[in-house]
Amino acid sequence: MARILAIDYGQKRVGLAVTDSLQIIATALDTVHSKDAVRYISEYVERESVELFVVGFPKDLQNKATDATKYVEAFIKQLGKAFPNIAVVKIDERFTSKIAFRTMIDGGLKKSDRRNKAMIDKISAVIILQSYLEQKQNEKNRSIK
Repeated sequence: MARILAIDYGQKRVGLAVTDSLQIIATALDTVHSKDAVRYISEYVERESVELFVVGFPKDLQNKATDATKYVEAFIKQLGKAFPNIAVVKIDERFTSKIAFRTMIDGGLKKSDRRNKAMIDKISAVIILQSYLEQKQNEKNRSIK
């Protein structure tokens, strides 16, 4: 089975996470500069089979577009051009950075390590991917009932 690659896109950095080949476990992959993201993903896709991109999609509390939405939409278009055979799913990314930061605190990371924005982006990508996997599992469970 192919992997699922999650992307937490930001104007400066892009957090990446990936599933195992059975699509059970979400694991942090890397954080790259946004200008290098498509190249990095392309190199990854050459090494590993990827069937789906899950992209964190920014919305505000009223479920409307944010200032960052247009940048993510542009990035999704880039993905579509670079990887026409890999589907893209948008996942609500509200609160992922806060959850990631809380995860770092709960994990016992020192204050200096919690300032590492690349780490927050990577953990956010894991949270986005885990959210997608849980949604997929819930849909599967509902269809069985």
